Formats: sequence, C-alpha cells, structure tokens
Amino acid sequence: MAPLGLVDPLRWLRAGWADFRAAPGIGLFYGLCFWAMAAVLALVFSRQPEYVMSIASGCLLVGPFMAMGLYEVSRRREQGVAPELAASLTCWDRHLRSMSMLVLVLIVLELLWGRASLVVFAVFFNTGMPSTTGVLQAIFNPDNLEFVLVYLMVGGIFALLVYSTAVVSIPMILDRDTDAISAAITSIRVVAANPVTMLWWGLLITLLIVLALLPWGAGLVIAGPVLGHATWHAYRGAVRWQEPAGTPAD
Repeated sequence: MAPLGLVDPLRWLRAGWADFRAAPGIGLFYGLCFWAMAAVLALVFSRQPEYVMSIASGCLLVGPFMAMGLYEVSRRREQGVAPELAASLTCWDRHLRSMSMLVLVLIVLELLWGRASLVVFAVFFNTGMPSTTGVLQAIFNPDNLEFVLVYLMVGGIFALLVYSTAVVSIPMILDRDTDAISAAITSIRVVAANPVTMLWWGLLITLLIVLALLPWGAGLVIAGPVLGHATWHAYRGAVRWQEPAGTPAD
C-alpha cells in the first residue's frame, strides 16, 4: 500500500482527463453507455421510490464494470500502446472467472442493500410504500427526521461496503489477473489504510456524478469516462507491487 494525501484524488482526475483527451472517441462511446444506463434505471424505478438506494447501488455495481474498458485504455497508454476500442471491449475475457466472482460478491451486497432499504420503508411507512411525491414530503417533513437519519445511515453503511470492495479491485484484476477475493481484500485494505483520502475520493466521485446527472444525465457522457480513467490512476497510485529484481517497478 502507498500512503496517500488529499491532493492525490485531484491528480487522478487530471490524469483521467488527459486519458480522455488522448482517446476521445472511445471515451464518448463509454460515456454514452453510462448515460443510457442512468436513463434506463431512472425510467424503470421512477415509480418505485423505495428503490432509490438500490439505484445508487446499481450504479456503483454496473459502473465500474462498464469502466473496465476505460481502465484498459489507460493501461495501454501507460505502456505506450495505442488504445483501441475493440481491445477495450474484450479486455474482460481473460479475467472472466475472477470478474464473475467479484460480480457475485457485489450483487449480494446490492441485494442486501435493497432489502435493507425496503425494511426501513416498511418500518416507518407501515400503511404502504409512499409515492415519489410522498417520499419527497417525508424527507422534507421535520416530523420524519428519524426516518431520514436511519435511511441515510443504512444506505451509507452499504455504500461504504460496496465502495471499499470495488474501488481498486477491478483495475487490479485487469492489471494482475488476481483472484476476486484477493482483489476485494486489497481494495478494502487501501480504504482502511487511507480512510480520509479514499473517503475524499468517494465524495469527489459522488459530487461529479450528481452534477453530471443534473442536465438530464447528459453530463455522464464526459464525467463517466473521465472518472473511469481516473479510477485506473487511483489504483496505480494506491497499490504498489514488489517486482522481481531487474524488473521496472510500477
């Protein structure tokens, strides 16, 4: 593990922007995929507000896997190899077993998150699930402060679990072809070793995604690929490998 400072996330974003500018066509392709994912999720769940936290978990789950092609672009640039869309689309096939296991772990976390959200709603709204308008009224109603605090606390715990498990695990699998459990443990160790920096990085990711969603989600076309590239640089900055003698260090 490498010690990280508060400036490092800004460096990762700058490096991510440089990668996007170096291969804008590939970045825009993935950006449109991110935008389409957000639009579909919003359409599907627009009438079921009890799944609001599940939408967030779904984005945390699907987004990193869609960004794997962006990690490949950044990896190739780092090695001095020209990025290719075809290569980015198939980069996962050499790591299918590890990726599948990690997907399973994250899906379990997402399902538990969704179930916990339903339980919170059921406890505080025992007369039935409120409509979208009802949820907004509940959130801004001072009488429901306890519900809001419990909902945010439950969501925050699961968001931290998902984030800690995935923040560097997928780039690590792509880079080292390691197994899913080792990658997830390493990812959690990175967060545990640098809690302030990694929470700051998570806050930056959340803030940029929220801002990108404001103009009908169109900002994801740019923010999505930039964050994908930046995640690769976050992994490279946080995880250092001991290479055999005579091999250049990462």
